[in-house]
This record gives sequence, structure tokens and C-alpha cells, in this order.
Amino acid sequence: MDNKLLVQELVKQNLLASEVGEKLLAEALLVRREAEDLIHEKRLVNEEDVSKIKSGLLNVPYKKIQVEEIKDEVLKIIPEETVRNYKVIPISLENDLLTVGMINPDDAKAQEALRFIAKQRRVNLGAYLISQSIWEAILRRYSPYSSEIEATVKSLNLAPEKIGGQKIIQLEDQKAAAEEAPIIKIVASTLKEAVWQKSSDIHIEPQRNRLRIRFRVDGELKEVSSLPLVLHQPIISRVKVLSNLKIDETRVPQDGRFRTVVFGRDIDFRVSTFPTPVGEKTAIRVLDPSVGLKGLEELGLVGKNLELIKAGVKKPFGMILITGPTGSGKTTTLYATMQIINNDGVNIVSLEDPVEYFIDGLNQSQVRPEINYDFASGLRQILRQDPDVIMVGEIRDNETAGLAVHAALTGHIVLSTLHTNNAIGVIPRLIDMKVEPFLLPSALNLMASQRLISKLCQKCKKAEEPPVEIKNIIKKEIEKLPKELISQSDFKIYHSSGCEACKGKGISGRIALFEIFEMTSQLGEIISGDLSEAKIIEEANRQGMITLRQDGILKALQGLAGMEEVLRETQEM
Repeated sequence: MDNKLLVQELVKQNLLASEVGEKLLAEALLVRREAEDLIHEKRLVNEEDVSKIKSGLLNVPYKKIQVEEIKDEVLKIIPEETVRNYKVIPISLENDLLTVGMINPDDAKAQEALRFIAKQRRVNLGAYLISQSIWEAILRRYSPYSSEIEATVKSLNLAPEKIGGQKIIQLEDQKAAAEEAPIIKIVASTLKEAVWQKSSDIHIEPQRNRLRIRFRVDGELKEVSSLPLVLHQPIISRVKVLSNLKIDETRVPQDGRFRTVVFGRDIDFRVSTFPTPVGEKTAIRVLDPSVGLKGLEELGLVGKNLELIKAGVKKPFGMILITGPTGSGKTTTLYATMQIINNDGVNIVSLEDPVEYFIDGLNQSQVRPEINYDFASGLRQILRQDPDVIMVGEIRDNETAGLAVHAALTGHIVLSTLHTNNAIGVIPRLIDMKVEPFLLPSALNLMASQRLISKLCQKCKKAEEPPVEIKNIIKKEIEKLPKELISQSDFKIYHSSGCEACKGKGISGRIALFEIFEMTSQLGEIISGDLSEAKIIEEANRQGMITLRQDGILKALQGLAGMEEVLRETQEM
């Protein structure tokens, strides 16, 4: 379906703000995806409303389907591959009429595939338009992860003595080759399930008497499978084979990566092994480039913080450093910042480990430490590429820090990340990395810190009166903020109990908290003089810097986040 037509109709019917519609179309063009997919992913418009509008535009009737009412024998009519590739489902087969559901009824290839199936069965064909979530729910019935893993483990016919921990070795094991296929299937199914659940990490962990597999989804770890411990070594070996690691080396940690196609998308997996007393633990980072690039506003940057970032990238040179713990969304913020300055008149060159999103107009390069192509050596080469903007994935060592500072001083905008607890920790950290203090006032533009927290489901959130102790913390932090940022005095906090839209979780994705510290002449004098953390904090207060906790409290009062999580994840400054 035409992206522009759908978005225009949603705007026309006041279901989508016009500025949001424009950004949506630009993003759909940028990442080459359907606007409807992005609307569904970001939950911008009620799914049923989108389907009804599509129904009118395409002149195809919309049907709301109860997933459990579709019989198992009906599902067998259309193969899983067809369901997955063409986004269609079988609904019923009655009186020589096969009724199907389609997300894209105007897709010629999907129509052709369904006509072929109907011709084979010698039945007529009828089609309804269905929603994305119904299609996803039906697809899950074709290959539910837990039952698939259970069936695979059963097929191995593990002997009882093998499950206890130590395997009895047989010199001539006739089943060895046959056992490889189920292990390959377990690993493949686990990787697919992780992509399906939009998890950021997979943990494969040996316990004393079992193998545990956990996914990190929306920042939280949850167990998805428990397997016999005897499968630990074959599964880890399979992951090592995929990521080109040494199978026989189990005493020291190893790092690797591999790329594969899952659900028609190129997915990068970063693998890290770690020795434990009961065997190697493996952590796999899932990097899905098609999750969609986000704008600064979508990430949670608003008001003064947003203006500071926009002003920072407009300067002719200088560093913008994003800090925060691993997995706090620093790289996503860098990409969003680069989107502002990405145009035909600017040469942007990046060094990444690995390249997480592919963006038109950027010259992106992936470091390969195994062949001595790291951030430091890459940064030297970048300066010969006539760059205007340099993005360095992470400043990890003294050499990279020194080169990045000198690049900023020689007329380049430098964007990078650093590991510190907050924005005011950037200056002491750079000095600790042997950067001369007198260079920092000229080299640094902005220092930003961020944290990711769960975003409350906007459909089922409810306002409540905060407990006395939380109310006192809110008042204490609000008093430090400029009066124009907060108007109400009767504070409410929000909780989400769970609904159909959020699948009972009460949360819908994540949102970032930010604090942004600006380089000023006053801060430059502090760095050049008697530098101390107390003086840096004093300057941050003079600037009216919104701290991570204050930004979180403001978002919690708007109902975007849970106040308890904000207070748990941030600290008073």
C-alpha cells in the first residue's frame, strides 16, 4: 500500500499529528520499510483504526479474527513459509471456499501464491484484510518456540546417565552425526525467537544441573528455555562454529560475531564466551538494523536538552560525547544526532564496532581488532578522508581519546561515546585518559549522559496519588528546576496494570533519560584552574542542567515512566 496515502488519511481523520506523519514518511523512506510497520512497532495509532482505514482505501473488507477459533487442520492448508513471506493466514475452509486473511491485499505476489494454493485444492478464494498482531499470533501457532525445542530435545533420546552432568564417552558413537542436526535446530530456533521477541541479548548459561537460556527484552532478562545440561557443550560449540571461535579453547573468554538472515532481514550477532566452574557461559548481542532509526524526540530528548544538542552539532568543530552504561542506547542517540547533519554538503565518516544501522549518505566502517584495525588506527586514516563529521563508536583507550580530541581541535565535529556514570564525569575521565586539561575547553562542546527505562503503556496507565516519601523526593528535585518546566503542584504518578495493547506487561518499549552539560567559559576556567568535582557540580547547577533524576521525574509526572523505576535507576546529585 502507498505509504503517503495511508499516512495522509490517518492525519485527515485526526488519528496522527501532521508533523508525526511527516517524520514517519521520512523514516519509512530512510529505512526502506512500510509506514504501517513503523506505526505498528511504535504503537502510534490503534491497530484496528489503521486496518479500517486501509479497508476503505483498498476496498477490501476488514475482519477481526479470534485466533483460537482457527482450527489446526485449517492452518495446514497454507505452509508456514507462505504465511511468513506473504503475510497471509488461512481463516476457514467451508463449502469449497477457502477464506484467507491478508495484511497487504494489494500485494500481487501474495495474491499469486494464494491462487496457486486454491487451484491445487480446487477451491474458490475469498480474502479479508487483517491486522498485523493477528498475523503474528497465527504465525506463532505454526512454530511455538518452547514446543519446538521440547520436540527437538525428545528426538535426541538422551540417556538418563547423560543428564546428570558427566557424559559417558563411547569410542564409536553411531549417533554422533545424527545428533548434530537437532543441535543446529535448537540454536537456529533460539536465534529466530530472540529476533521475533525483539530481544537485545541472548544468555546461554550452564547451571549445576541444567542449561538455562534467557532473553533480555525491554531491558529485563527472562528465562525462555531450560534444557538438559548434556546439551550445553554441543550448543556452545555450534555458536562457536557460527562465530568462527576456537571450539577447543574453553579456559579463556573469546569474542566473535556472525551475520545471518532471519525473517528476510540481515541480523548481526555479537558473541562473547566466558568460562565458569560449570562450563562456558555465552552472551549474544542481537543487532537488528531494521528496528528503525529513531529521531531525537522519539528517544526522549525534549525542551532545553533537545535545543542544546541541535545547537551543539551546528558548531563548526568540537566533541559531543554521550556517556552511560552498556546497553543504555548511546549509539542510537549518536545515529539520531547524525541524521540532523546528514546532507549532501557534509562528509560524515564513522568507525563502528559493529555497524548497527546502515544509513544512506554516511561512510561507515567496521573496526576489526583481529587485524589491528581498531578505533585508534582507523581514526588516523579517517583524517585523510577529508571528513567534516567523525563518529567514533567508543573511546576505549588513551590513544583513541588523544586522537579524537586533536581531531576536534583541527576543525571537525567529533561524535563518540564514553563510559562514565554521568555527564560531569566526562572531564575527569578524559584527564584520566592522559588528555591534557588545557585542550578540553577548546575541544569539548557537549557532554551528555543517558539511561534507558521502561515506558509505561499509554493505553492502560492510571494516575495515582504518590506515597508521602516519594512526594517529598519529587518536591525536593522540582524546586531545583526552572519554574517554567513544571506548572502543577498536585503531583500524580502513574502505573500500568497491563492490557491487550501491551500484552499484559504494562510497558511498551523504553524511553531514555538525559542530562546534558555544556562547555562554557566558566567551565573552561575551572578546568584550567583548581579542578574538583564540587566545582564542576557548582557550574552544572549554574547552567541549570537537568539531571538524569530530574528528567526522569518530569517524564514520570507526564505518565511516560514509572516513578519508582526512575528513582531506582538514578541518584541525587
